Amino acid sequence: MTIVTSVSDVSGVTKTSGASKVSKVSKQAAAQRPAESTGGEMRVEDDFARLADPFRPEILAHCYRMLGSIHDAEDLVQETYLRAWRSYEGFEGRASLRTWLYRIATNACLTALEHRARRPLPAGIGAPSGDPEGPLSVIPPEITWLQPFPDAMLSGASDAAGWAGADPASVVAARAGLRLALVAALQYLPPRQRAVLILRDVLGWRAAEAASLLEITVAAVNSLLKRARARLAEVAPDAEEVAEPTEAEQREVLDRWARAFVEADIDTLMELVTEDAVWEMPPQPMWFQGIPILRRLLTFRLGNHGRYRRVVPIVANGQPAYAVYSGEDLDHLAAESIQVLTMRGGRIAKVTAFRTPGLVAAAGLPMEFEG
Repeated sequence: MTIVTSVSDVSGVTKTSGASKVSKVSKQAAAQRPAESTGGEMRVEDDFARLADPFRPEILAHCYRMLGSIHDAEDLVQETYLRAWRSYEGFEGRASLRTWLYRIATNACLTALEHRARRPLPAGIGAPSGDPEGPLSVIPPEITWLQPFPDAMLSGASDAAGWAGADPASVVAARAGLRLALVAALQYLPPRQRAVLILRDVLGWRAAEAASLLEITVAAVNSLLKRARARLAEVAPDAEEVAEPTEAEQREVLDRWARAFVEADIDTLMELVTEDAVWEMPPQPMWFQGIPILRRLLTFRLGNHGRYRRVVPIVANGQPAYAVYSGEDLDHLAAESIQVLTMRGGRIAKVTAFRTPGLVAAAGLPMEFEG
C-alpha cells in the first residue's frame, strides 16, 4: 500500500517542539519576580524579549552543534535565556547582545560537556555487520547517540514556537554547519576545540572575537583551532565535501525513494543508492554497507516489519529526510523513525534511520495517523 504524504497534507498537527518551552523563559522569570516589581522592570523584560528573541534559532543550532542532542540543546537555550534575562539590567553593551548570548550559551555547553562522552553514530564505532537477517543487537545503555536536527525548528515551526520575530540572518546562521556528518565529526573533538572550530570555521568569527568570548588569548584560539582541524581531517576528511545533485535530480530520486520504500520495491531502492551505501539505525549499534548487504537487509526488514508504511518528507540537518510511520492496520500507523539521507551526486550514499519515535514530534509531526 503506497502512502507518500507531502508536508502540506498534514493538518491539525500540534507542534511539540521544545522551542516553545524556550519562549516561556521570560514568563518563568517573571513568576520569580517580587510582587512589588516596578513598571521599569516590566519595560526591561519587554526590551529583553524584543531584542533577544530573534537570536533564538542560531543559539539553538549552536548548542546543538556543541552537544549533538536537540533535547539537550533546547534545555541549554532555556538556561541561556534565563541567565541572560536575570543579568540584562547589568548588561553594559561592551559587546553586542548576540555575542553576549553566544558567550552565555557556549559556557553553559562547556559546563554540560564536562562529564559527558561524545555522541556517536553507529558507523563511527565499529565494523559493518555481515548478518542483515539476524536479530538486532542489544542496545548498549552506556552509549548516548547523536540526534538529528529537524529544520522545522528553525523555520516552519518558528511561529508556533514563538519565533515569529526571528531575524532572517539568524536563521541563515543557524542553518550553517548542520550537516549530519559534520556534527558527528565534531563529537570527536574535546569541548574547547569544538567550540573554537564552530566559532571560527562554521560561524566565521575572527580569532580575537573567539578569544574574547572564551576569555583566552588569540594564540590559544589559534592553537586550539589548528588541533581541531587536524583531528577533524583525521576522523572525517569528507564531512563537508558532498557533491549535491541538482534540485531536479534530487526531487526525482527522493520521489522514487519514497514510493519504493512504502511499496517495499527493493530493486528500485537499490538503483537509487551508491555501491558503497551505508545504512545505520541508532540506537541499534549495528550498521550495514554495500548494495548486496543492503538488498538482503531491506528485503528482510521491510518484509517483516509492518504491512503498511507511510512517509512524510521533511528536512533535517539541512538534508532530505523522511518521517516514517508503520503498522499492521492502514487506519492506524504509528511513528517509527526519521530517515536522514546523505546524497552523493545523483544517488543516496547513506541512510541514517533514527529509530526513536519521539524525534518525529520534534519535527512538528503527529505521533500517529488514523483513518
